[in-house]
Amino acid sequence: MNNILVTGSNGQLGSEIRVLSSQFPQYNFIFTDVDELNLADADAVDTFFNSNDVSVCINCAAYTAVDKAEDDQELAMLINYKAVENIAGVCNRNNSLLIHISTDYVFNGRNFKPYEEVDPPAPDSYYGLTKLKGEEAVLGLSKKAVIIRTSWLYSSFGNNFVKTMIRLGNDRDELGVVADQVGTPTYAADLASAIMSIITKVEDNVIKEIYHYSNEGVISWYDFAKVIMAHQNINCNVIAIESKDFPAKAPRPFYSVLNKAKIKSDFQIEVPYWMDSLKIMISKLS
Repeated sequence: MNNILVTGSNGQLGSEIRVLSSQFPQYNFIFTDVDELNLADADAVDTFFNSNDVSVCINCAAYTAVDKAEDDQELAMLINYKAVENIAGVCNRNNSLLIHISTDYVFNGRNFKPYEEVDPPAPDSYYGLTKLKGEEAVLGLSKKAVIIRTSWLYSSFGNNFVKTMIRLGNDRDELGVVADQVGTPTYAADLASAIMSIITKVEDNVIKEIYHYSNEGVISWYDFAKVIMAHQNINCNVIAIESKDFPAKAPRPFYSVLNKAKIKSDFQIEVPYWMDSLKIMISKLS
């Protein structure tokens, strides 16, 4: 298990894996994005795997524009389902381990306790539906696969809520942020570390499991914004608003807390508290 392919490597998670890769000299990392490998082209994916003797594929590629997916359904389904189907199929044929990243949006967010892996999915958005279809493709086609559902991902790379709040906070005197949606922010660097820990522990074992990973703790988007502003000493008045006052084309889960007991138990992974990880990420922006 030497060659690790990272798809969608220019995104937040892929970029964090790239940073982390130097700590794992026993592996040869191959970083690709859409320009290097079109995952929707089954023949191209097959050829690439055969040419590069891929042992592990970490699939970070995804269509993540939640609202746009409601209109751009064909492209969202192509990337989040059909491309995943191609990857799962070629991983199966090559006996490669697939690490596939999924989302809390496969649930409708109406739970009253943290979501466990065995809870039945019920996506409310088209984005969530496409991600669920991707999960089903992995489970149906792969011999060796780990699906990791995560939530509220952010990083010093790419665009995300943390960077948006800092930008808007510096531009405005007042900002409304929804307070009736709760979940857990996830620092992509922490998720990258968890993924690498799983790969080193799974090795050549046959595994086909779903896991949940986010940082520890629970918070609303409003509280998250308040903490970001405080960390950056930004003098912007953050106002708590309801979801109905912030119309969006795709419905958001009101409750996105993920139970992480399974991933902690199976892989002895220590999950950092969200605020500690936020401090680390913000320090990298300075």
